[in-house]
Amino acid sequence: MLTDRYGLAVSTTVAAARDAYVEGVDLLLTVFPGAAASFDRAIAADPGFALAHVGKARAFQLAGNLASMRESLATALSVADGGSARERSHIEVFRHLFAGQAVAALAAIRVHVDTWPRDAFVLSLAANQGGLIGMSGLPGREQGLVDFLDPLARHYGEDWWFEAHHGMALSEIGLHDAARPRIERSLDRKRRNAYGAHAFAHLCYETGERDRGIAFMRDWLPSYDRNGGLFGHLSWHLGLFELHADDLEAGFRLYNDAFSADDHRGAVHQKLSDSSSFLWRAELAGHPRDHARWAKLRDYAREKIPRPGFSLADWHVALAFAVDSDGAELEAWIGAIEELARAGRYPSGSTIPAVARAFAAFQRGDHAAAIDLIVPMLPERERMGGSRAQVDLVEATLLRAYLSCGRDAEARRLLAARRPGPAGLPVAGLEQAPGSTSVAPSALHGA
Repeated sequence: MLTDRYGLAVSTTVAAARDAYVEGVDLLLTVFPGAAASFDRAIAADPGFALAHVGKARAFQLAGNLASMRESLATALSVADGGSARERSHIEVFRHLFAGQAVAALAAIRVHVDTWPRDAFVLSLAANQGGLIGMSGLPGREQGLVDFLDPLARHYGEDWWFEAHHGMALSEIGLHDAARPRIERSLDRKRRNAYGAHAFAHLCYETGERDRGIAFMRDWLPSYDRNGGLFGHLSWHLGLFELHADDLEAGFRLYNDAFSADDHRGAVHQKLSDSSSFLWRAELAGHPRDHARWAKLRDYAREKIPRPGFSLADWHVALAFAVDSDGAELEAWIGAIEELARAGRYPSGSTIPAVARAFAAFQRGDHAAAIDLIVPMLPERERMGGSRAQVDLVEATLLRAYLSCGRDAEARRLLAARRPGPAGLPVAGLEQAPGSTSVAPSALHGA
């Protein structure tokens, strides 16, 4: 009986189909391009290999080709009868995912990995901050992800894929000493591992190792195909490090060439979130607004994300609308979110509307109103979705609002209360404070 890389039996009896399938899964797990072609080879070798059709469907989903995703899933379902219980359960997880049934998909994943914990392809759907737990909008989701992964660690040992994900989850809750060896082993074992590079970038951010993050990303990124799904986002990480190092020119080179580029290969929401957050952070650091860039992002948001429903994308759409749109458009966007929340279809509840209105208040110069909106939602800011590095934009906005109101003591208290690694934020008007580690010199004085 043939098995995959994790020792799980597969229904195909054709070694070439199995080998191509394993290659395709690994390309998806490393976030390197080429997975669809690998699954095509698996299907050519064995047209009845259901898991290869599911893998191809997932590749199509990540590429935004939903019609082909549904077609490949339908083929998988049509040939699945001869598969094992594990394969049928595997396919059922993806059926829920592709139907947009996030809650049902996560429930199915939990049941599946209880029986088949080494089904990494299924586990990957919920194992990171962009997965079904990380984007759930629920309180406690950061600790929840660690609680989900911890019991599975014994099944994986020092597997490069699992350790990158487990390590980043640990890093996000402040367990850096436990995270570091896992992430570093992952990269040692599999250098061509974009998620491992992603986890290391976050670790450097969380531990305040800005210069190490810059050196690593400058060394690693040239080896990564720009068609890879994380190329833009990893470039954003480097751009963020450069901004913290007060090298805006280097940051905007990356903005133009990678994470806001027209050939950006990442998810639609990723291009918008990376680009808009970088522009906003640059302004918080005292750099002038680029109206043309904001107008382009606003138009992109209108075209690509016409309605809300995904919290991480939704608050970045709100950011773009707050900067370069009339108030009516932003209020309509917020109202649509609130309607979903009232219907019980928006797990993060009122968090996104509150922060969206805070951005609007800040933009019109009503810094006191921005403060009043942000402070009550801070305890639940993890419900916004995404990583701590992404959500830090809210505290940076609050710091600038405090300073603009002359409420320096409150700004100092907020800065002192931040986790030690990224305690310093490049915010104009902020003097170097005890415990801060990465405030750029020119960001200490400004508009």
